[in-house]
Amino acid sequence: MRFMPRLFVNLLADGVPVEEVYLLADRQLRANRHAETYLLAQLRDKTGQISGLHWNVNEATASALQSGDYVKVRGKVQLFQGNLQLILNRIEKVTPESVEAADFLPETSVNTERLLSRLRAILVSIDDTPIRILMECFLDDAEFMERFAAAPAGIRLHHAYAGGLMDHVVNLLETILRIADLYPKVDSRLLLAGAFLHDIGKVRELEYESVFGYTDEGQLIGHLVQGVEMVNERLPEAERRLGRPFPPETLLRIKHMLVSHHGTYEFGSPKLPMTPEAIALHHLDNLDAKVNEYMTLIENDPSPQSTWTPYQATMQRKIFKGGG
Repeated sequence: MRFMPRLFVNLLADGVPVEEVYLLADRQLRANRHAETYLLAQLRDKTGQISGLHWNVNEATASALQSGDYVKVRGKVQLFQGNLQLILNRIEKVTPESVEAADFLPETSVNTERLLSRLRAILVSIDDTPIRILMECFLDDAEFMERFAAAPAGIRLHHAYAGGLMDHVVNLLETILRIADLYPKVDSRLLLAGAFLHDIGKVRELEYESVFGYTDEGQLIGHLVQGVEMVNERLPEAERRLGRPFPPETLLRIKHMLVSHHGTYEFGSPKLPMTPEAIALHHLDNLDAKVNEYMTLIENDPSPQSTWTPYQATMQRKIFKGGG
């Protein structure tokens, strides 16, 4: 039983001693200029994330810790080049049963009911009967929609909170409605369908009941292929409601948006975007995801006095927060 109040990341300050459990979001074994190895750990709870450094750690010790583990750390907060970090003298794995999972799930202010209502209103207003019916086959599936409404869009930065996937999708739908008249030759009906369906595979790819992570199916197949499978699963019901076969080219264009929306082979697309709707979806998806990532880094930075976030290795840059 825990008697002391939890020391959340957003409460950390320069010089504060720490003995607390955090979620290990990422870990890397690195070498300094003297070829001495150290562990760089990204430690997270529901209020934010902070880097932890543990000197003189060998590969065997580091390999015992994996991303997604709960770890108990001991150390001290240090202000370095304007940013807070944790200098660790101990880090050890603890069991999931020993922690309160809710302390580690990112907090969200998403109004699920409002977003769900808006999602439905946009999709059922699509004035292409086959596309609208396909959308309704998903919207009428209560079990799917319950999981869809609870899912994050990512496990670290990209809308990485409960309801994040729906938040992301509704943002895309609203953007498409606003720009449709600027691109009249892009089929906005197809684009709306692609925006809704492009990440539906994440309902199966991700685990999010407690700690965010990947399912075995998600690791081995991935949400792009899983999304196409889910469309195929609902085709018979769509055709029954439609009373005829689903238009082959419309289906092909929808599936193409799903498998190409990552944009490049480098980022996991089995195909490059080859239709106006596919390239539009790729860039709109990337815009919404990247802006959300930047804002998340700024809002969750544990160093409010710094005008910059810590260096983000995956982005190869810091993010400017401004002085105001």
